[in-house]
Amino acid sequence: MQKLNEKEIEERMKEINSTWMIENDFISKEFLFKDFVQAFAFMTAVAAIAEKQQHHPNWENVYNKVHISLSTHDAGGLTEKDFQLAKEIDRVIKKPVQD
Repeated sequence: MQKLNEKEIEERMKEINSTWMIENDFISKEFLFKDFVQAFAFMTAVAAIAEKQQHHPNWENVYNKVHISLSTHDAGGLTEKDFQLAKEIDRVIKKPVQD
């Protein structure tokens, strides 16, 4: 997959939730949950999507916080795959997490 140029990245940023931020060659976002169980349930849902897309996030979990960074390492920056996964993550977060 080909790396997006600056203009393409700006256009794709308009298609995802405005809380995603550009950090170097990544798009990143922090998610906050009620507790660890909800954070882990979210990560499990994202992991299933990422595996299906064969595009895996960089992420960190500390108790109720999950920080996700997306980039396509093979392309050396952001590609369409990163924005597709970000859109799916945005859909997951809109769904209520079960207690």
